[in-house]
Amino acid sequence: MLATLICAAAASASVAFRVQALTTGPVAELAARNATVTAQIVLSDDPKRRSRRSGHFNRDSYVIPATLKIIESAAGRRGRSTTGQPEGNRPGLLGGSDGGVTQASPSPERQAVNVPITVFAGGNAWSTLLPSQRLQVTGRLAQPTPGDLVAPILLVRGEPRILTPPSSIQTMAGTLRTGLRTAADPLPPDQRGLLPGLVVGDVSRIDPQVAADLKEAGLSHLNAVSGANLAIVAGAALALSRLVGLSLPLRAVFAAVAMLAFTVVARPSPSVLRALLMGLAAALALGTGRAKDGLAALSATVLLLVLFAPELARSYGFALSVAATAGILLLAPRWRDKLSMPPPTETCDRDATTRPTATGRKAEKGRGRGSAQGSAASASEEAGAGDCHATSPSEDASAGRGHAVARMCRLPRWLAEALAVSAAAQAAVTPVLVLMSGQLTFVAVPANLLVAPAVAPATLLGFAAALVAPIWPDAAGMLVIPAGYAVGWIVTVAHWAVNVPLATLPWPGGLPGLGLLALAVAVAIPVLRHRRWRTMALLTAGAALVAVLVIRPLAGAWPPKGWLMVMCDVGQGDGLVVAAGPGRGVVVDTGPDPVVMDRCLRRLGVEEVPLLVLTHPHADHVDGLPGVLRNRRVGAVIVSPRPTAVQSSARISAVLARHRIPEGNAEPGTRWRFGPSELTVVAPDPTSGGRSGQGEGSVINNSSVVIHVRWRAGSVLLAGDLETEAQDDLARHLSLRADILKTPHHGSNRQSPAFLGSLGARAALISVGAGNDYGHPATSTLALLHRLGAAIYRTDRSGDLAVVEHEGSLAVVPRGP
Repeated sequence: MLATLICAAAASASVAFRVQALTTGPVAELAARNATVTAQIVLSDDPKRRSRRSGHFNRDSYVIPATLKIIESAAGRRGRSTTGQPEGNRPGLLGGSDGGVTQASPSPERQAVNVPITVFAGGNAWSTLLPSQRLQVTGRLAQPTPGDLVAPILLVRGEPRILTPPSSIQTMAGTLRTGLRTAADPLPPDQRGLLPGLVVGDVSRIDPQVAADLKEAGLSHLNAVSGANLAIVAGAALALSRLVGLSLPLRAVFAAVAMLAFTVVARPSPSVLRALLMGLAAALALGTGRAKDGLAALSATVLLLVLFAPELARSYGFALSVAATAGILLLAPRWRDKLSMPPPTETCDRDATTRPTATGRKAEKGRGRGSAQGSAASASEEAGAGDCHATSPSEDASAGRGHAVARMCRLPRWLAEALAVSAAAQAAVTPVLVLMSGQLTFVAVPANLLVAPAVAPATLLGFAAALVAPIWPDAAGMLVIPAGYAVGWIVTVAHWAVNVPLATLPWPGGLPGLGLLALAVAVAIPVLRHRRWRTMALLTAGAALVAVLVIRPLAGAWPPKGWLMVMCDVGQGDGLVVAAGPGRGVVVDTGPDPVVMDRCLRRLGVEEVPLLVLTHPHADHVDGLPGVLRNRRVGAVIVSPRPTAVQSSARISAVLARHRIPEGNAEPGTRWRFGPSELTVVAPDPTSGGRSGQGEGSVINNSSVVIHVRWRAGSVLLAGDLETEAQDDLARHLSLRADILKTPHHGSNRQSPAFLGSLGARAALISVGAGNDYGHPATSTLALLHRLGAAIYRTDRSGDLAVVEHEGSLAVVPRGP
């Protein structure tokens, strides 16, 4: 208890010192005023590209951990006292003063600091930078999110100016990582992106869909460096050194060198160092079989890391790493023994001199406790011993059959250990996952068991390829071929796991979810300890599983049978699929997220896209394009004929050219027939010129491709993001009717009552993200649709929306409530 209090006090003191250092001083003062500064920073990690979930434009942006070294503000100058020390706040000066004489500097003053910051920047120049590089940037300081142990946020404007090259160790690491990426280029895209992530934590090229599958399947630890990677490398080094015949001390040195080399390749960032310490703790425990020593090492590691990096105490990644290691140390050995231990057998020793001795020791132990239970235990043991000699043949046969069944249920030790490690780690991290994401991942244990044989070969071959790539590229290329097969198996398992029914179970998040989980565990443990209760629980669970997997799909399968169109719930954006025959669908816009769009197409069973229509080049309509292209054949792509958003359009064209997909325009009146659907282009007319609007974004919206889709039971108008000007133009020049309207521009307030009224739509579909920052759908638009008598369906409330034929007319079926 005293040691616990001392450790808690030390950790609290460390946090207090860090908070004091970050919330006081010139940097905190400038951040409080959102001051614009010129700064010198040293990068602490690789620039991470930020994923775009919504928005109109496609400029790459990055977030980079860094250390702020020198600041210089244009808003004011920091004065100096007669002692030469920087002063505090004072009118006209940076900071304040509580005495002394100061003089204002006529030129910007360089203020030396040393505080961690988070840099947000845009532009491709950041993508090639390496840790340890010193840069000069200009930007605005802002206060961090409350509770984060980081100084300010620096919002950089413009390109960085490189002052110093990276250090030699980071240059070496960058060369090896680049060599591995280059060697992996011939592999398929899925393998090409995951192999560097598995080996050295380089996820710069990982397919977003693969990353999402790994996360949902409980395999996300495979695309980041962890203790498992280090243990594999160290184990291989020990095996190799033993094969060579090195002595034990030399073997230890060789393993240490291998782990250090691996750390260099994986970049010695705080996360990699944390994984190194955790891996050493787990390897110590599992290698020696002394869990207490391993737990002590883990405890010391956690304490040291929290003392020197207090921000880790609020990191879910750190909590998951600690919990998984603790679970392996505490639970895995017991579960392994339970799964692999032979069934207990009673030996009936006929030797009268042996049996009383054992019984006597137990009796003395029981009597020594000075209780009636001791005598009862002794008597029971003696009676049991006597019964051992008096068992009938039928009882011996029954016991023999029971032991035979038990032996059949036991697993080989290697399989028991693999299962125990996966199950223990998953059980230990489940409370953290509930707090973090509010879900339970049942498929994680079998998925980890299936990928386990592929992890070590992929890691070792990839690491060897990284080492030899700079000096022998051809050999590196040969090494990544079998590594690619191993990584391909991991991708296949992840893809299978996420498609398993009930792979993840929604669960309340936060503290209520944690309390419910604790209650469930408290009930499950005594139930599983009793054979009769355990049998009843398994039968009940089996019946529930049958009900969910068989009865529920029959009652409410998705997608509905005979669906004609589905509006995918892609968040704040548009992504629609029009039926084009079995396994085929015409896609109109792709939403902002390729992962979400791909999963929607998977649910619909779409394997071929004969036509893809990109209504206009805003990110919330086109950034999901890679999800449509993933493992699908796309026949052709139609884009707006009006030249808008040149940079974004050029990027789309480059992607299509890489996939050898023809791209073109379609004039009004162009018609296609796919399966039950007839599609006709309504707008825009390339000869009429662009329509004005409220800024550049409105001009692009008004250039949207408008599609009229007809079936035998009715029709729908897909109006893109048309705004008031283009809607009025259509109402004046065309006579359009539609049973269902895809509400333009996510239901914004820029709607034309004349246009909406002229359609005569009985239903309006609105694709919109929950809690979006744009105020979509606008209250005025919802009121207008209500006045027109249209039933309103929204993806933020009902999820995917399907259009089906029902009794000779069209109907809308929501996937959610």
